[in-house]
Amino acid sequence: MKISVIGGTGLIGSQVVTILQAQGHEAVPHSTSTGLNLLTGAGLPEALAGADVVVNLTNSPTFDDASPAFFRTTMDNLLSEAAKAKVGHAVILSIVGVDQVPDLDYYRAKALQEEILETGPVPYSIVRATQFFEFVASVLSWTSDDTSVRLPATPIQPIAAADVAGAVADVAVNPPLNAIRDIAGPDVFTLDELGRITLAARDDNRTVITDPAAGMFAAMKGDVLIAKEGAVITQTSYRDWLTR
Repeated sequence: MKISVIGGTGLIGSQVVTILQAQGHEAVPHSTSTGLNLLTGAGLPEALAGADVVVNLTNSPTFDDASPAFFRTTMDNLLSEAAKAKVGHAVILSIVGVDQVPDLDYYRAKALQEEILETGPVPYSIVRATQFFEFVASVLSWTSDDTSVRLPATPIQPIAAADVAGAVADVAVNPPLNAIRDIAGPDVFTLDELGRITLAARDDNRTVITDPAAGMFAAMKGDVLIAKEGAVITQTSYRDWLTR
């Protein structure tokens, strides 16, 4: 099977390519570094020629009110060319709870990306993942100083990027879902608790202060970031990942 992986040199994309190639598929990574520009469409016909499946793992360069335009343009370009190339399956990676946080520009933009795919001309699958383990350090940095880290007590169910890549690869080689599949890690934490676990594992003596107004995740109300019934629960725990 020939699979075009757009964004195939990034954190998830590079692992998806490796998994698919190890399975014997012709998985080809594409990105700006290989001459593909989804915003202009340059390189798309070549990237999709002969592809059975296209996996789109590109992301907006910003999380602000410019992000909806990015996803609108890139998805319109991708689906138009995919239909011309007779690609039989388009896959994107999205976020658990993305349609339940209307106050955030980026979440609205990702929900728009899903909508464009769902109403487009190509059979599709949407994989929604919870927050990656690999991004926890960045989340802590948003609201930290030399002595403390401020975090809300938002429930979160993080997942290893390697497990996300495995789930995306599995969906890509199977028939289109024409639906959404949720994936999540095995454990639920509050974000402030996750911060304390992370700092302790790194011998970081800063104090985590529970602050309901701190950072982007303060906008997440209730359990919107937690996997619901029917989600695929992966095996890698955050504590085990930290020790590796």
